[in-house]
Amino acid sequence: MKCIDDEIPFEIPASWEWRRLGSIIDFSKSNSVKSDSIPDDIWVLDLEDIEKDTGNLLTKKRKVDVEVKSEKHIFFIGNVLYSKLRPYLNKVIIADENGVCTSEILAFDFGLIFNKYAQAFLMSPYFTDYAMSDAYGVKMPRLGSKQGNNALMPIPPINEQYRIIAQIESISPKISIYGQAQSELDQLNITVKDRLKKSILQEAIQGKLVPQDPNDEPASVLLERIRAEKERLIKEKKIKHDKNESVIYKGDDNSYYEKLSDGSISCIDEETPFDIPSSWNWVRLGSIFQHNTGKALNGKGNGTPREYITTSNLYWNSFDFSKVKVMNFSEGELDKCTATKGDLLVCEGGDIGRTAIWNFDYDICIQNHIHKLRPYVFLEIEYFYNVLHLYKGIGKIGGKGIGILGLSSGVLHNILVPCPPVKEQKCIVQKINALTAKL
Repeated sequence: MKCIDDEIPFEIPASWEWRRLGSIIDFSKSNSVKSDSIPDDIWVLDLEDIEKDTGNLLTKKRKVDVEVKSEKHIFFIGNVLYSKLRPYLNKVIIADENGVCTSEILAFDFGLIFNKYAQAFLMSPYFTDYAMSDAYGVKMPRLGSKQGNNALMPIPPINEQYRIIAQIESISPKISIYGQAQSELDQLNITVKDRLKKSILQEAIQGKLVPQDPNDEPASVLLERIRAEKERLIKEKKIKHDKNESVIYKGDDNSYYEKLSDGSISCIDEETPFDIPSSWNWVRLGSIFQHNTGKALNGKGNGTPREYITTSNLYWNSFDFSKVKVMNFSEGELDKCTATKGDLLVCEGGDIGRTAIWNFDYDICIQNHIHKLRPYVFLEIEYFYNVLHLYKGIGKIGGKGIGILGLSSGVLHNILVPCPPVKEQKCIVQKINALTAKL
């Protein structure tokens, strides 16, 4: 005799008893029959015939309808049929006639215990967790005979077993209805939240989310400062002259025009989907950000081994570092292929346009399917993250037949974005975060 208090999973009423399953049934023994001894009209049960989690049967087949090669287990009317393979699927039914089943299904006669109560116990979260806690096999976990026999089963008086099952059966339809309603409500909540967030971002990039402050430095001054910084970098030979440099302005006819570096001017009204405040400017993304992709995979190469991220590590404003790879980077590649705090990283491949801000105090190398965007002067990076997030959500990036279908460097450069004054960019981000937090 030994104390098993540390094994008892929960308290039970005084009129109940704990029993080892092995004292009621036996997980290690089954009545088997060879395939050539099975009558043609017998019921042959396979795992795929049982619906998971419900205790229901999907199909009932006869030997004449199926090819039976291996030995089978025999079962009888009223037996509880339990699948020891992948216990988490909860494939447990009660036989309504005699038959045979695959060797992965065990047929149990629970004797004086009500079979529906036994079925409910074997499908309970307690027993499922117990079965999986020490199951053997990784891809196809199985409940071992020793573990099954050692399980503790709470046994109520027989009349109470019947009352328990009657209560379960009376509330099960309501649970199904409530479960379906909850699922629909959850989906509705997701849809509503998604629509509300898109509405918030739409209002934000149209200049309708926060009021304009006439004392703010207008975006046109910001863009002049960016152009001056670019000229300085060109003179210092740190960057090359941008052949696609342009200035976008609103004409006297209220149309938007773009003047390129070669002096040509064209109307771009078809590219501007809405009007923006007078203190804002339309601008090409590549005009305000230095941008390039990282290093292509090329085996070992020369240089020092360094960790790098790919599109599989980059999610919407978050990163997954569970699988970070290593590749050699030469000193000459590091400047181009290194992201530093504050850089905006955008997927060129994979989920095209997926974007995140590298907001860590250490640097990371990037692979060539990630664009790195770094502003020429200070900008509120999170504002431009929100612009790209909205563009992706409304199909302007990576859409099917509309908008921007890919994100080559040229395509990324030409994305047209509304640019507010820097101070307003910060106010917009604060307002977006405050509103989305309430969702």
